[in-house]
Amino acid sequence: MKNVYIVMSADVIHNGHINIIKEGIKLGNVIVGLLTDEAIASYKRLPLLSYEERKIIFENIKGVTKVVPQTTLDYTDNLIALKPDYVLHGDDWRTGIQRNIRQKVIDTLATWGGKLIEIPYTKDISSTMLEQNYRELINTPDYRRAKLRKLLTLKPFVNVMEASNGLTGLIVENTKVVEEDNETQKEFDAMWVSSLCDSSFKGKPDIELVDLTSRLRTIEEIMEVTTKPIILDGDTGGKTEHFTYNVRTLERLGVSAIIIEDKTGLKQNSLFGTEAKQVLDDPHEFAKKIKAGKIAQVTKDFLIFARIEALIAGYGIEEALMRAKIYIEEGCADGIMIHSKEKDGQEIKEFLRRFREYSKDIPVILVPTSYNQFTEEELHEWGANIIIHANHMLRSAYPAMKNCAEEVLKHHRSLEASQKYCISIKEVLELIPGTKQ
Repeated sequence: MKNVYIVMSADVIHNGHINIIKEGIKLGNVIVGLLTDEAIASYKRLPLLSYEERKIIFENIKGVTKVVPQTTLDYTDNLIALKPDYVLHGDDWRTGIQRNIRQKVIDTLATWGGKLIEIPYTKDISSTMLEQNYRELINTPDYRRAKLRKLLTLKPFVNVMEASNGLTGLIVENTKVVEEDNETQKEFDAMWVSSLCDSSFKGKPDIELVDLTSRLRTIEEIMEVTTKPIILDGDTGGKTEHFTYNVRTLERLGVSAIIIEDKTGLKQNSLFGTEAKQVLDDPHEFAKKIKAGKIAQVTKDFLIFARIEALIAGYGIEEALMRAKIYIEEGCADGIMIHSKEKDGQEIKEFLRRFREYSKDIPVILVPTSYNQFTEEELHEWGANIIIHANHMLRSAYPAMKNCAEEVLKHHRSLEASQKYCISIKEVLELIPGTKQ
């Protein structure tokens, strides 16, 4: 019998998938190329079910003779290995970001006389739509909290954008772009709830004035309308006795991680550098705080990262490396964040080179606000695992709102401001889920 190759990713199987498999059975032995978790995570959100769970489902569908892993969106390697007589796919990939992949399939099959057969797309049903509905239903604290740890195992690096309220959360949740290769789609992996931005949106100074109760309300506001994992800027973590309780509170909410910095006294923003008095905590005492948090947490999924401020305070790389080792070995930190305000990025690069001699696997977080000329891919090559764009929603919103206000004052009306800076009210309403009934 002839062999038929069908690629699947869905863990929510609908009649469209079954229809393609039925058509394949008519032609020969059906081999399902099942996209791995890494392949799915490379172009969209984490799958609801793991590869092994999805594999069991497809192995038990009548007519499927074999299930093999497909590790990339590109079919080429599997096609060359299997040399199927036919490849079946829905006809929906003739346009859009999959059209280049489709052409590669046609070209590869042609080398041995294979044929692509396209099945008419099943109307009024979409895996993406079904998965989105299911995600909202299962967006429980346990499911959401575990996402960040899973992303760290599936992706080369995790890219994170600041979200400081429900609206910015929705933007981070839903913004997508097509990459230059026209084959992949990119979106943010997670959200950063910054103390600077949270304070600034409330009109308060960034000195830990906004207490945890207020910040928890912000987190809940974001969580109500989004599904991506959340990393919290925990400032210094406060008193150790308080930190342990706060860890459990964040766990219950479904927050994935907290980052606390090794400074003491009245908080001074790190980007002031040595212009402000930056007082570092004793590293062994800070390690005790981290360890207390790790002991207090109930789940294995919650992550505590140590933010090292030695470079900010002007103490250099040796001090930063020493502190990193203490926080990991004595504090059992899940990873570190190394911070710098230097614009050339060279001290960060050197720190990472030397830290990776100490550990190849411990996650390192960068916040490249000052050295943002480097791409995420370049920072990952240096050794970064999580890259946080920490305050850009706030910084972009402020000038737009200020210019809009000035335009109204200048013209004694809102016409010009609306034309230059405003989207329509209809667009605003469509941003918010549930507005249109």
